[in-house]
Amino acid sequence: MYDVIVIGAGAAGLMAAGTAAMSGRQVLLIEKMEKAGRKIRITGKGRCNLTNARPAEEFLEKVRTNQEFFSVAFAEFNNRATIRFFERIGVKLDIERGERVFPHSGKAWDIANALVEFCEDKGVKIAYKTRVTEITTLDGRVTGVKYINARGFERREEAEHIIIATGGVSYPSTGSTGDGYDFAANLGHSIEPVRPSLTPLRTSHPQREYLNGLLLKNVGAKLYIDNELCQEEFGEIGFSERGIEGAVALRLSRDAVDAIIDERKVKIVIDLKPALDEETLLARIDREIAEMQPSEFFSELLRKLVPKQLVVPLAKEVDFHSKTYVGKLTEAEKLRLVKILKGMVFPIVDYAPFEYAVVTAGGVACDEVNKYTMESLKVKGLYFAGEVLDIDANTGGYNMQIAFSTGRLAGQLKGGSKN
Repeated sequence: MYDVIVIGAGAAGLMAAGTAAMSGRQVLLIEKMEKAGRKIRITGKGRCNLTNARPAEEFLEKVRTNQEFFSVAFAEFNNRATIRFFERIGVKLDIERGERVFPHSGKAWDIANALVEFCEDKGVKIAYKTRVTEITTLDGRVTGVKYINARGFERREEAEHIIIATGGVSYPSTGSTGDGYDFAANLGHSIEPVRPSLTPLRTSHPQREYLNGLLLKNVGAKLYIDNELCQEEFGEIGFSERGIEGAVALRLSRDAVDAIIDERKVKIVIDLKPALDEETLLARIDREIAEMQPSEFFSELLRKLVPKQLVVPLAKEVDFHSKTYVGKLTEAEKLRLVKILKGMVFPIVDYAPFEYAVVTAGGVACDEVNKYTMESLKVKGLYFAGEVLDIDANTGGYNMQIAFSTGRLAGQLKGGSKN
């Protein structure tokens, strides 16, 4: 018999298991994949943006759902504590642009391996290729789990405490397939509807096929829902077969996805020249034309203003043939070019599925969980940590911190009567 069984060896589960073992408890960590931390190992494009070093108040502003609930776990184990934790277990860290924190090595594996070693050093037993099928209870208290082990045999293990840290349903290839929602629902918990968050957005723009592989840096972007401005962002935006992506698009996607689900009209307007107002941009275009031969093509002017890959779609957007002579451009046509450079419109008609989403929005309803302990308010001895909860945040290391903070608090197994 174990004191604690943790289901899921991701960021939250590893932190919870190691923390629980620090107090001398016997801990079993069950992972259905062949390796722990599968999602950690691919996050941040394989570099692992493990937290963000912004001041606490600014940090919490980036949490989109149940911010007040999460603030308790964050106060217990905040971003500074996370940085100290990894440095103490031997991982050197760097703080980069936007206060994003990465391992100095640039390798996400170093974070995953350090967490596994943390657990092993504390005596946690890790069972790989093992799938939990049921959490057992008696008289409103957990008693253990049923599971199928690596050899395919069904087994039962008893424990006084169970921590569900199974993640959401984003990147299902890493093992996040929504098991935790089923466990929680079967034990009486409400599940807030799950949907992709921080996911590429799909556009119906007629020139979208020209844009695959294009990466735009230092652009502005505005999200409109039913023609009302909802959000503004600045930074990097890219295009691929998955849709419009990059940090800016991912930040806009949270509200965009909800609006699409509600069948509302969504569009993103990209400012390709955010540093210039329309008057200054028009003057820049006039200067460029003055330095060109009147017989040079419109496409040559565009090459001076935008990346090469954007020339053809922009010419089509302006509705001007790329081989028109610049000497024939009228003032009205130049003004139309300025308007489009300052606001190229991309209607958003869909979003990429969970396979491409960074995190899952929705999950176990937080009002059914004790925010001071992460213990269920419905079943004694049952705890939750990480993405399985209805908490999500912007891109930039915030979601990893949610996993670490809630995992740390759950692993302390505080219990208690505060609600």
